[in-house]
Amino acid sequence: MSQIIYKIVPETLWREAEKLGRFTGAPVDQADGFIHFSTASQARETAAKHFAGQTGLLLAAIDDARLGAALKYEPSRGGALFPHLYGPLTLDTVLWVKPLPVGADGVHEFPPMGEE
Repeated sequence: MSQIIYKIVPETLWREAEKLGRFTGAPVDQADGFIHFSTASQARETAAKHFAGQTGLLLAAIDDARLGAALKYEPSRGGALFPHLYGPLTLDTVLWVKPLPVGADGVHEFPPMGEE
């Protein structure tokens, strides 16, 4: 059964990926050897922990079933399973990309996440 997973990414990196037709990861992804994703239930915590107060971010939604065997769910924070992609993200797997603005309270304002 597939689910939608999410990538929080600086808009500048995403625009470069659009020109190339694939996203090879942010610096932290490249350092770790895989592209970090979050499930819908993990995305807000990821934003708060790793992107607090950052502007100029986008949220990309991807159908995990389109990623094949290169996608692995591996334990991270407190044993929770996080999706990690061992290879580039081809943009034909992306369902949508939306802005991820910071609200007046300093917290990112997420668009509706789900099966859209």
